Amino acid sequence: MPRPSSALRLIGHRARQIGVLAVITGAATGLVVAGFERVVNDGLLAALLRAPLWVQAIGPMIGLAVAALALRWLTRGASPSTADEYIRSFHDNDHRLDLRPVPGRIVASIATLGAGAPLGFEGPSIYMGAAIGTWLQHRFSRYFNRTDTKVLLVCGAAAGVAAIFKAPATGMVFALEVPYREDLARRMLLPAMFSAATSYVVFAALNGTSPLLPVAGTPPFDLRDLLGAAALGLACGGGAHLFSRGLLASKDLASRMSAWIRVPLAGLAIALLFVAGRALTGESVVIGPGYSTIAWALEPNHAFGAIVALFVVRGLATMFAVSGGGAGGLFVPLVVQGALVGSAVSSLVHASPASASLFPLLGVAAFLGAGYRVPLAAVVFVAESTGRPGFVVPGLIAAASSQLLMGRWSVSPYQQDARKPMLEHRLQLPVSSALRTDAATVPPDATIEELFGHHIAELRLRMVPVVDGAAFCGIVTIEDVASLPRADWDTTTVADVMRTEVASGELQWTLRHAVTAMEEADTDRLVILDGDAFVGVVTTGEILKLDAILERAEEPDFAGPS
Repeated sequence: MPRPSSALRLIGHRARQIGVLAVITGAATGLVVAGFERVVNDGLLAALLRAPLWVQAIGPMIGLAVAALALRWLTRGASPSTADEYIRSFHDNDHRLDLRPVPGRIVASIATLGAGAPLGFEGPSIYMGAAIGTWLQHRFSRYFNRTDTKVLLVCGAAAGVAAIFKAPATGMVFALEVPYREDLARRMLLPAMFSAATSYVVFAALNGTSPLLPVAGTPPFDLRDLLGAAALGLACGGGAHLFSRGLLASKDLASRMSAWIRVPLAGLAIALLFVAGRALTGESVVIGPGYSTIAWALEPNHAFGAIVALFVVRGLATMFAVSGGGAGGLFVPLVVQGALVGSAVSSLVHASPASASLFPLLGVAAFLGAGYRVPLAAVVFVAESTGRPGFVVPGLIAAASSQLLMGRWSVSPYQQDARKPMLEHRLQLPVSSALRTDAATVPPDATIEELFGHHIAELRLRMVPVVDGAAFCGIVTIEDVASLPRADWDTTTVADVMRTEVASGELQWTLRHAVTAMEEADTDRLVILDGDAFVGVVTTGEILKLDAILERAEEPDFAGPS
């Protein structure tokens, strides 16, 4: 065992190595996301928005068709999921993010978003960053221990959000917050911070630093506005609840319906909704990620009915894009819906021109925070994307109150409520990990005197499995022996007193199954069988010992010369 000073040096050296890899992850992600935005936003989408209206209307259908072909032929039928793949991989401790579908999913994302589907760029950005981080972590796996298996995955996701939104704090907080509905990922704050900051610098150097949602001035707010923020949060929570359920249903529909049916139906529906959006606003607010829709919502003096109608039209368009198999993000669609709810409330209460932009931006924080269950990231996003930190206080109130109506729903089916305790993770291990295959057994023809002399007096066992060859027969306990007169021990066999109706487990079980069976039988040890054959014994002591060993193994490795 090394001296404490040597151990601390080892920890510091390892932390620096991980920090360097986090920076590399951020730089690579920033570069890739910058290229992705240039191709999709500045190239394909810009060309689409300059095209005739009929081309804009059918653009999403073409994009969905190309995406379906890419997913079928380049990924062999992988789903269009992007950000969801990050969340799912985060919770899968036994497997890395599968990198084989990455090229096909990126092609599908370019087709979907470049053709105007109403989804966000952040989904593919998160996915690309997570893929880069996963590849680097696999390449340099010797620098990571058991507790660090997802560090660069998180760093890549943080870098993707930081780059595409030009918001490094949002990227860091979102990547740590989104895996859980009521918790944060731990031990990853500093690496995610390094990665997000580096990604932002690289992206900004290539694509500029202008705020995502430019807002002039700082709208004033008083106590009445803070109460309004809480009420707006409740409205957004209810809206996000319904929107999330609709999106989850759309994802389920996309997974079950043939592309030959869902793509034309979804494309036609989006085209009709595009026409409705043009009739409402005179602008192409239904296609694209939705920044033009947010700008429209920030304008004062829109009629309440028009805003509500656009909320429905844009929301349905996003659901159809998802059900059509589009590959894109849901972060920005939530932002758009929140801005529209806030604009509707602002119109309803006849907000003053000075505070006309306050309620739409509070709606952004509340709707996003509720839909993705990321209230902190939502508030930080509003502050960073507008360049106005004055929105933090009312935004926090709106985001907090919006959580009240969400229940267990969110737009991602892979989120968990909270981090599981360490022992909770251990219980998912196979029962063989705590199995004692060398447990002492006794044949059924042995006498009680023989059983007592060796197993009870010498080995101090209170329960002994009875095994005939490999076949399990039952158990005999110290209580069974004590109930016999001492004079009968030489003439009584184990088979005469053994219990045949006993709790047992199967070799295919997990430790959770074993613990449940022991609790139901009120015992601290469980016989494990493979069919009718005796395999070994699991005890609560072995399970707790395993937990202590694995917990120690997950600490920084101090082994080495002293």
